[in-house]
Amino acid sequence: MRVGIGYDVHKLVEKRKLIIGGVEIPHDKGLLGHSDADVLIHAIMDSILGALGLGDIGKHFPDTDEKYKDISSMVLLEEIWNILSENGYRIGNIDSIIVAQSPKMAPYIDAMKENIARVLNTPIDNINIKATTTEELGFEGNKEGMSAHSICMLLKEL
Repeated sequence: MRVGIGYDVHKLVEKRKLIIGGVEIPHDKGLLGHSDADVLIHAIMDSILGALGLGDIGKHFPDTDEKYKDISSMVLLEEIWNILSENGYRIGNIDSIIVAQSPKMAPYIDAMKENIARVLNTPIDNINIKATTTEELGFEGNKEGMSAHSICMLLKEL
């Protein structure tokens, strides 16, 4: 058994889609990044890579590489699943939290869980996603950006 943690943050800007957990969420702003800036998926990928002891997503998918420009983070998550599988591990569980003042995430969490479970080839009950605000404190509370935290447990394949 191995565990890892992940954290990611992106700035909110106009004229970008808001993609969280592979779900497009209606909002007046989206997250700025080289890829689709899916803050939740990035935190989850970092937690998996951390558990494997294989660095972070910047090492595997550098923002200086044009082939990752505007790429779906779900495609990158699939690459992480390939690495996970090649190393002989499977998901034990993932627990994540999205930190955002708005929009409300609750209506989209089930779809996020389904997307993540499907790509990571794991039962949906191995994926937990929560959302919180910061009571209008900090950059998330001021609606300048969003962050996400994730922890995962990996189990060795038998």
